[in-house]
Amino acid sequence: MSLSLQSGGTSSRALPHPSTSSGLTAPAEATTRPITTGTSVLGVKYNGGVMLAADTLCSYGSLAKYKNARRLLPINSRTLVGASGEYSDLQSISDLLRRNALEDRCTADSLYEEETESEECAKEVWSYLRAVMYNRRNKMNPLWNDVVVAGFKQDADGTTSDEPFLGIVDKIGTAYEDDILATGFGSYLALPLLREKYSANMEEGEARALLEDCLRILFYRDCRALNRVQIAKVTKESGVLVSEPYELDTNWEFKGFITNKGEMGTDGGW
Repeated sequence: MSLSLQSGGTSSRALPHPSTSSGLTAPAEATTRPITTGTSVLGVKYNGGVMLAADTLCSYGSLAKYKNARRLLPINSRTLVGASGEYSDLQSISDLLRRNALEDRCTADSLYEEETESEECAKEVWSYLRAVMYNRRNKMNPLWNDVVVAGFKQDADGTTSDEPFLGIVDKIGTAYEDDILATGFGSYLALPLLREKYSANMEEGEARALLEDCLRILFYRDCRALNRVQIAKVTKESGVLVSEPYELDTNWEFKGFITNKGEMGTDGGW
């Protein structure tokens, strides 16, 4: 009888006879399409930092099922990520990045939190995710997410730079940086609004108001969006801060929202 040490266990087990194993072992499976998904993530640079915004809804297919799914995640004291797409894949990415952050902390020259030179900066996390997403894509088993990475770059001596960073990586490994970013439906509806209103020297309050306006528009127009949202920011002084979820005020008095469009004699369109 041949013995094999099974992965994940500590004991040797007899291999079943080939004639009996075909019905007992399942083939390896890959996610062919996302099921439990979150929608848009918005990001913008402002004077002194970077800010991300997203709602807290995860839809199970077309069902608005999970209303407290937080998609803005701190990775370390100077890096923040947010993602749209399959929520379980986002959890996998979060676990991977946090394991890397813990390893950096444990192998650092110092264990004091004030000394963060050993931590990966936002651009390093972004570059690492680009390789991870491209690798999974080449295996025909992609992580079904568009990930936004926010934080600060790093100087040559390992200290945090004054230059903020905002980048995106999609599920096939395409990556780029910009001053304003949006994923999901936000790349169609919110990005034009961000381009129109954005200025490089805008203050934190202006950036927050702009992101809230965009999230409100997405709630009106995107059936996978919710008015319960989170805002997160990264600054050099305070590090990563993520707000608790809160609800945006909405106004449904606009005639286009309340006038019947599906009456007899109409085409039912907007």
